[in-house]
Amino acid sequence: MPRRPAPRATLASIAAELGVSRTTVSNAYNRPDQLSPQLRERILGTARTLGYPGPNPTARSLRTARSGALGVILTERLAYAFEDQASVAFLAGLAATNDVSLTLIPVGPGEGPTLNRDAVADAIVDGFVVYSVPAGDPHLKAARARGLPVVVCDQPANLPGVAYVGIDDFAAIQPAARTLVDAGHRHIGILTKRLFSRPRDGAVTDADLNTSDMHVQRDRVRGALEVFRAAGIVDVPIVNRHFNDLAAAADGARELIGSHPELTAVLCTTDSMALGVLDAFGERVPHELSVTGFDGIAAARYLGLTTVEQPNTRKGREVGRVLSSLIGAPAPPSPPRTILPTTFVPGRTVSAPRGRVRGR
Repeated sequence: MPRRPAPRATLASIAAELGVSRTTVSNAYNRPDQLSPQLRERILGTARTLGYPGPNPTARSLRTARSGALGVILTERLAYAFEDQASVAFLAGLAATNDVSLTLIPVGPGEGPTLNRDAVADAIVDGFVVYSVPAGDPHLKAARARGLPVVVCDQPANLPGVAYVGIDDFAAIQPAARTLVDAGHRHIGILTKRLFSRPRDGAVTDADLNTSDMHVQRDRVRGALEVFRAAGIVDVPIVNRHFNDLAAAADGARELIGSHPELTAVLCTTDSMALGVLDAFGERVPHELSVTGFDGIAAARYLGLTTVEQPNTRKGREVGRVLSSLIGAPAPPSPPRTILPTTFVPGRTVSAPRGRVRGR
């Protein structure tokens, strides 16, 4: 006759074994400050001997109405979140401000509209961080439908009733654009990433720019164009790439320069795009081709890229601080809105255009 498996250890069986209350055993896991170190170690040792795995986290969240986790909705594939230095810095800042875990919910660029929507609806979290998604994204709608606190970082901005942390992208990129103009460049192109939530690569017209639903990149492009047009530079070719990896960026650079060989400078709306230009045309930089970026990631700074540094880690910390203040508190009449400063970083990738001496 087969042996019956031993009954699974529980708080009650551990309490009976030690002759203490269930509350005392529970405190060993959830409120260790209530017990002496000796008693707590005795309880945990007995639990290990009996094979007790610890309190069920789902049950504990139901009892406390807190999960101890934040949901992070982002537009990148999960692997990219750990490869892109700007995203890594943001997540590091977010994690540093909270004694909580992070539940990453990647939307994925250009994926189907129902991908991971159930992950948002079913996530056991205390609130959501929405990291740069389009305004009409169904995952954002699903997060707001949960009735939990939500903080948006970067985009979409100006959602009624939703807290926001970001930068002024339109103004932030303008020092990079002015540097190219001041160096004497008049044939300048723009390489940007993801102006549209749906996959779309290639040249971008003014009409296309007006239909862009990803306002971070759109605002950077428009901010640069304002500087160029004020300087009388009206013919500025723009090329978009949906993905932000090095291969896509280098391919976009080859399209831009190949279609417009007269260009002497390329303004990029991310450092990753600029690294693609360096990958494709590095031997020409800066004596034949000047390049600027945006983000201030470590790889760009190491290579001496002229760029705009945005406070990615501080963004994460600020988002975490705001979200923590909203969890368990009454909804504020006016949700907080934080705009962080950026810093222009001169580098070694801008010089006077070929055949021209700077300042003449």
